[in-house]
Amino acid sequence: MTHRSHIHFLLNGQRVSVAEVGADQTLLDYLRLNRRLTGTKEGCAEGDCGACTVLVGRLTDDGLTYEPVNACIRFLASLDGCHVVTIEHVSGPDGRLHPVQQAMVDHHGSQCGFCTPGFVMSLYALWMETPEPTEAQVETALQGNLCRCTGYEPIIRAAVAVSRYGTPSADHLNTEREAVIAQLRDLQDGQRVVTGPADNQAILPADVDDLAGVLLDHPKATIVAGATDVGLWVTKFLRPIGPAVFIGHLREMKTVHRDGDALIIGATATYTECQDAIAEIFPHLTPYWDRIAGWQVRNMGTVGGNIANGSPIGDTPPVLIALGAEVTLRHGSDRRTMALQDFFIDYGKQDRKPGEFVESIRVPCPAPGQRDAAYKISKRRDEDISSVAVGISVTLTDNVITGARIAFGGMAATPKRAAAAEAALLGQAWGEAAFDAAANALPQDFQPLSDWRASSEYRMLSAQNLLRRFFLYHDDATPAPVQLATA
Repeated sequence: MTHRSHIHFLLNGQRVSVAEVGADQTLLDYLRLNRRLTGTKEGCAEGDCGACTVLVGRLTDDGLTYEPVNACIRFLASLDGCHVVTIEHVSGPDGRLHPVQQAMVDHHGSQCGFCTPGFVMSLYALWMETPEPTEAQVETALQGNLCRCTGYEPIIRAAVAVSRYGTPSADHLNTEREAVIAQLRDLQDGQRVVTGPADNQAILPADVDDLAGVLLDHPKATIVAGATDVGLWVTKFLRPIGPAVFIGHLREMKTVHRDGDALIIGATATYTECQDAIAEIFPHLTPYWDRIAGWQVRNMGTVGGNIANGSPIGDTPPVLIALGAEVTLRHGSDRRTMALQDFFIDYGKQDRKPGEFVESIRVPCPAPGQRDAAYKISKRRDEDISSVAVGISVTLTDNVITGARIAFGGMAATPKRAAAAEAALLGQAWGEAAFDAAANALPQDFQPLSDWRASSEYRMLSAQNLLRRFFLYHDDATPAPVQLATA
């Protein structure tokens, strides 16, 4: 297949072509070092603080979509065919402060100013999407932005007030939208991209079939979807990742659709792209989904990547295992499907051979009598990895528990079902006694580790109490159980 050796994209409205792009070159380094666009800051270098936030526009089935992302862990090669917007482009052609910037000034939303560009970019994206946000929507949008001196109250006031200073329809990203769309379409040439030095090569397949062929030729290559994990391999551990095969642009694997009695999630669909379908079919996952990292990471991270990485503390595997999810893997033209719980073999080991990749995930829709929940325990409520995560699905028939699937993360070397706890529930009448028995059976299923996130004792006690919480929430006879506010 013919290929080109450079990437091309728009940077603040101007076409850019870059050759010899190494697999590990980040967008943040390119902006600051190569382009001297230093308004985008480096803070944590792990997608946690939001100081590096930029907007990335890309063509989707719905047109041109702009999303805030973390430039520190976004690899430059993945920007092929996109429009990158930095803080320097926000003020627009006339040079006046943008409505978001003016609101931040008037409401005293900045002190030292280091974090301010990142806040402005996140609030810019929110304003474009939701011109009149509620405080809860602002707080969700700012999950991935940390401020250590101003405090969030004036920033939230500024966010709520932005539309008093202007309207999204008059913003230059909207007035120039058709021209940008035309330029981005012109960049879509359907070619494979191979760029960078031989030992640090970045490869962007032309389509999914091309991806399958590339991985047959490079079976040991690093597969990069959203880079929310792989990015840290580079910025924190200084690990070489080349050759790397980038797949986040493959729109065929981004589809999220209902197929009969199941939801099919393409492996490169981001958390954000899945959110509406998740809310519609699995409403119990809505508050859980909002606690997966911050907005920037949800715009980059993929469900397929969260599964393929095989982390024992991944957010999605426990809840998807509890729902009976299956995963389809592809090797060349061959495909195989397995229960998601069987994909995880041991710590750092999954049932995926060299050159094979996760193509899609199938999640059965809820059946009559099915009661579901998803819980996450972490040191920080927002934007934190889990100490314990659990998905619970229980089926009732005439008040008898006829089905039980309970899967935990953070309790073992892999995401794992609680077989003994499930057995304690099956065949029992719905009631507190059944869930007490299940909680008491958990030590047969898990001997959790102690680490900096939580002690073994804390993990076990939390896991047992989450089973009791499930009962209290779903029990019709329990008078108004205490619930944490989620809105």
